[in-house]
Amino acid sequence: MLINLVKDSVLQCFCHTCRAPLPPAARRAAPIKKAKTKPRSKQPKKLKFITTEIRCQEKSKGGLSYEVILAEPVAVTPPKRPSSPSNKVSVENIEEKLKAAEERRLSLEANRMAFLAAKMSKIEEASKKREEQANNFISQTREALEQKMEAHIEKRESFINDLKYKLKDHRESVEKTRLSLEMQRNEVRNAVEEKYKTAIAQRNEYKKKMLDRLKEHEEQVQRVQAGMLKKMNELESQIQSKLELAQKRREQLEREQLEKLRSHEHRAEMVRQNKERLSSENDEQQTASSG
Repeated sequence: MLINLVKDSVLQCFCHTCRAPLPPAARRAAPIKKAKTKPRSKQPKKLKFITTEIRCQEKSKGGLSYEVILAEPVAVTPPKRPSSPSNKVSVENIEEKLKAAEERRLSLEANRMAFLAAKMSKIEEASKKREEQANNFISQTREALEQKMEAHIEKRESFINDLKYKLKDHRESVEKTRLSLEMQRNEVRNAVEEKYKTAIAQRNEYKKKMLDRLKEHEEQVQRVQAGMLKKMNELESQIQSKLELAQKRREQLEREQLEKLRSHEHRAEMVRQNKERLSSENDEQQTASSG
């Protein structure tokens, strides 16, 4: 028991001025059971409360010491039971009580009916207000929708009219452009036809001129060919005469070369004979001088 007291006292606040009560979890409360019959009135038991005091002191760095002081037990006097009323009740008292109960019931019913009537009136007023608000909202929305529809119809009609005017202007401009294009096409066609005719005439004239030029060119070619043939014949005769002259000169040169070769061979033969004669004379002199 001392351990439990120490535990409960430790759970309290450490300051001496606060002295907070114990938490409800520390107290052990018995489970409440539903009584089938009326509970009997019991005398309260005498409870003993033990007050404790905890002193905290720091003796060393990081260490604390606690002193638990237990107080003396105190007896609590039980409350006195109220005196029960006497069971002697007269008929008049019962009738008066019944009349008072009936009057209270009637007054309660009247109050309830008045409350219900006030509530129903409030509900009716609220429903009327809600219906009025709904009707007002419907009328306002209807008017707004009608105004919007009218504005939309006016805008649509104005848009359709603008489109009609624009389409009319577009058709007129298209018709104008078509007529102008038709005129331009006709003008271009006429100009092309005239150009084609002039081109055909110029081509025929050009053909005639080209034919005349070709004829003149053929005549010129024939004349040139005749002159070239004449020149070629003259050149051939000149070349032939030159070839003959060259042949004669070549034969003359060959004869001169042959004569030169013969004279050279003759000189070489004479020199060889002179060398042989000189060498034979030298040999004879050597033999004579040696003998």
